[in-house]
Amino acid sequence: MLGENIKKLGKLGFGLMRLPKNGDVIDVEQTKKMVDLFMDAGFTYFDTAWAYAGSEDAIRQALVERYPRESYQLATKNAAWINCKTKEEAQAQFDTSLKQTGAGYFDFYLLHNLGEARTHYFDDFDMWNWVQEKKAAGLIKHVGFSFHSTPEELEEILKAHPEMEFVQLQINYLDWEDEKIQSRKCYEVCVKHQKPVIVMEPIKGGRLAGLPEEAERLLKAKEPESSIASWAVRYAASLENVMVVLSGMSTPEQVADNVAYMQDFQPLNEEEHALVEQAAEITRKSITIGCTSCRYCTDGCPQSIPIPSLFTVYNDYRRFAALGKAQYVTEYKWATDKAGKASDCIGCRQCEEHCPQHLEITEWLKTIAETFE
Repeated sequence: MLGENIKKLGKLGFGLMRLPKNGDVIDVEQTKKMVDLFMDAGFTYFDTAWAYAGSEDAIRQALVERYPRESYQLATKNAAWINCKTKEEAQAQFDTSLKQTGAGYFDFYLLHNLGEARTHYFDDFDMWNWVQEKKAAGLIKHVGFSFHSTPEELEEILKAHPEMEFVQLQINYLDWEDEKIQSRKCYEVCVKHQKPVIVMEPIKGGRLAGLPEEAERLLKAKEPESSIASWAVRYAASLENVMVVLSGMSTPEQVADNVAYMQDFQPLNEEEHALVEQAAEITRKSITIGCTSCRYCTDGCPQSIPIPSLFTVYNDYRRFAALGKAQYVTEYKWATDKAGKASDCIGCRQCEEHCPQHLEITEWLKTIAETFE
């Protein structure tokens, strides 16, 4: 069965969306060190995407050119909804990915970020049949899709395409019962259709690596030596139908921490689950804008507004309001120094169509402009 070999090696996967950088360029030498730490610990699943700028090229240098092809599993993704007007343009992403990774074939290939206005591109361009042709040709071993929408839409897709072998979902303890993300309900749809789940955003873009002080005290009292991030990864990995939990690691220290507790993975027990639920409730009250900094919103923004950066500044301002407003006004000016300001938004809502978190971005930009400009 799909996933059994992965499970034997461990449930931790290396998400390649947030690799370390020197300026605007991925630090390949640092990435090599991280890959070595990960592989030396016995973990072998790597997740990249055509849409992750520089990631496929970096993993070619850090992994593909340095390790035997059969020693790891490489996943990448096709984003037919990004600047594709024909099926030829959409399908060309596959050839680009093969060239950039140098992998020869992909162990896992995903139709990227299905849901809402994005799904029809995969239908219009007949991507469903096309990926099966690539699989038959030996260029893909397993086919699935990543998903950001409602459980009802997920149900429709899996009914229409039972040939899909797995689904990648956003699952973490903040979003498990969230009314917009609906992690639990989407997970249950996958269980119903017997589709293994790969988890993305278990730490919610790093947000669950640093919790409000009250929540951190709660978890540290139970496990003083465990990192705060470890609770989030273990929470997702504890789900029975989860095949792999992706962690988007940016430093060797993060890799070392993750592999340390995942090598001898222990699912959360009942008491630990209860503590996580308490920490989640405390954390929800401290978050204003639930952005994960995936940056899908910035691609194609006509005003070049650094939306995730502005959301970070605003969230920090609201969370640490007692420190005063001046320093956050300064941070806002830094963030917009060579980019668009919040008030530059023209309300085209292209960003909202691409946002996996379903945020009302244009309204938040108005609020941010009123706050800092």
